[in-house]
Amino acid sequence: MKRRVLDHPILGHKTDHREEIEFFFEGEKLKAYPDDTIASALIANGIDIFGFSSSGKPRGLFCAIGKCSSCLVEVNGIPNIRACITPVKNGIKVKRQKGKGKPTW
Repeated sequence: MKRRVLDHPILGHKTDHREEIEFFFEGEKLKAYPDDTIASALIANGIDIFGFSSSGKPRGLFCAIGKCSSCLVEVNGIPNIRACITPVKNGIKVKRQKGKGKPTW
C-alpha cells in the first residue's frame, strides 16, 4: 500500500499503522489500516474508480469530505455509501456503484 491519505480534513490524522485489517472490493481481498476510510483504503490499493455514473462515466474520490457524492459505493448490499467519510471495517464487502444505486425504501 503505497498511496495513503494521512491527514483527512474531517476524520483527522492517522495514528497507528501496525495493525492491518482485510476487506473485499469486487470480491477481491484487500488490506487496510483500521483508521482508513473506504476511499483511502481503495486508493492505497491502487483503485481509483469507485463506480460509474448513469451515463457510464467513471467516478471516484473528488471532494473527500462527503459533499459531492462522487465516491458512492455499495457496502454489504447497501447503496449510496460515501466512501470518502465511511471508515473501512474488517470483512466488509464493497462494490462499485453504477448510476444512482437501487435504494430500498
